[in-house]
Amino acid sequence: MAYTNIDDPSAYFQTATYTGNGGSNRAVVNDGNSNLQPDWVWYKSRSHATSNILYDSSRGADYYLKSNTEAGEGSDANMFESFDSDGFSLNADSDGNASGRTYVGWQWKCNAGSTSSNTDGNITSTVQANTTAGFSIVTWTGDGSTSGKNVGHGLGAVPKMIISKDRDGTSNLPGWYIYHQAIGNQDHIQFTTGAKADSPTWGDTTPTSSVFSVGGEGAYIATNQNNIDYVAYVFADVQGYSKFGSYTGTGARANAPFVYTGFQPAFVMIKNADSTGSWLMFDNKRTIANGDMDYLLANTTGVEENSGLSFTDPIDFLSNGFKVLNYDAWANGSGTKYIYMAFAENPFVTSTGIPTTAR
Repeated sequence: MAYTNIDDPSAYFQTATYTGNGGSNRAVVNDGNSNLQPDWVWYKSRSHATSNILYDSSRGADYYLKSNTEAGEGSDANMFESFDSDGFSLNADSDGNASGRTYVGWQWKCNAGSTSSNTDGNITSTVQANTTAGFSIVTWTGDGSTSGKNVGHGLGAVPKMIISKDRDGTSNLPGWYIYHQAIGNQDHIQFTTGAKADSPTWGDTTPTSSVFSVGGEGAYIATNQNNIDYVAYVFADVQGYSKFGSYTGTGARANAPFVYTGFQPAFVMIKNADSTGSWLMFDNKRTIANGDMDYLLANTTGVEENSGLSFTDPIDFLSNGFKVLNYDAWANGSGTKYIYMAFAENPFVTSTGIPTTAR
């Protein structure tokens, strides 16, 4: 059996860095081994305090969300222009293309915007799915039921992480509700508050290979309020390409955790699962070599930095995972549980048995 079915992860995930020019038709072109037409684009200014902007091809190029706010989706035809054959294009906007500002754009490929109706759940959803890469974009409209409702996700594998958002901004419980297999089906965690909460957001039910549960009890219907539109980004583990796991902090640099992913990471997001705190995002394009890994935060408008951590090199990317190097509560508090999501630059071993060398 092959170690991985994805020898070139750049066909499904890439990071691009660029400098804004303040004009229209600003094409951001990827430089990976494969061309990648993205279906989910997440970009952020590195040099200036602006929002994290998220677009996907299921909702369309006119509609954005912000991971650092609970607000509903915005609509602005003058911000994001198009999902391109190997990247994306922007118009003049301070969040994504102000002259002279530096930016990063993280991009995931799904199914080239092709969606279909999914009736696997008892709420019909609209799904575009890439079963090879373990990623689907799911939209649905809530029916207000407090129990027993589920939504088809199209992956054919059990999701390990679900990032959901009400689109309308009129929900009684607006916000980003996130499922992660490492914290279980009785809890959710959010981008904006950063806190884990014991709630029936997921119906106290673990997702299956076809559906995930939505709803709540009484007034606490976070993911299925009546006539509210939702979107979810749904992920399954894919050996050699993606991993959604956890580790326990040591509180010390000397014996800091090594996290095995089975690949050399291209992107890692880390969150303290035990308390409030920020979502740290690292990638392989905003640093040339280990020893200078700056972070951005999914839940704030803050600029790229590393000064908020106890050590200026908070993590290192290795050929088969990542090493946590700092020693504070953000990523390595003693006895603290952390969750992460990670995507590959290279698998540790290719489908033909060739190992990846360390950086």
